[in-house]
Amino acid sequence: MDTKTAVRSLAALAQDSRLEVFRLLVQAGPEGLAAGDIAERLGMPGSTLSFHVKTLSQAGLVESRQASRFIYYSARFSAMNELIAFLGENCCGGRACLPAAAPLRRRRAS
Repeated sequence: MDTKTAVRSLAALAQDSRLEVFRLLVQAGPEGLAAGDIAERLGMPGSTLSFHVKTLSQAGLVESRQASRFIYYSARFSAMNELIAFLGENCCGGRACLPAAAPLRRRRAS
């Protein structure tokens, strides 16, 4: 991945609604979700969803397919993985990295 592509991808994700859409599509897996389902789950009008999906699609992070009357959107996992690899490229100057950060644990109410 080149720097220009990485910047375009990061810019597309640097907005609350688009990040929510992308994360929902990642959770949905390769099958993706119908546009109406995405809009309903996120409480977003269809026209707003369309605007955000267009930006994600132009950045190469989302793809669509039509099935009957419905449009299904899915995350482009290859693009996501390329972005992650780009961000971690040359991590720690080629030396062994420290252990990855442990996921945050929620504290139980006492």
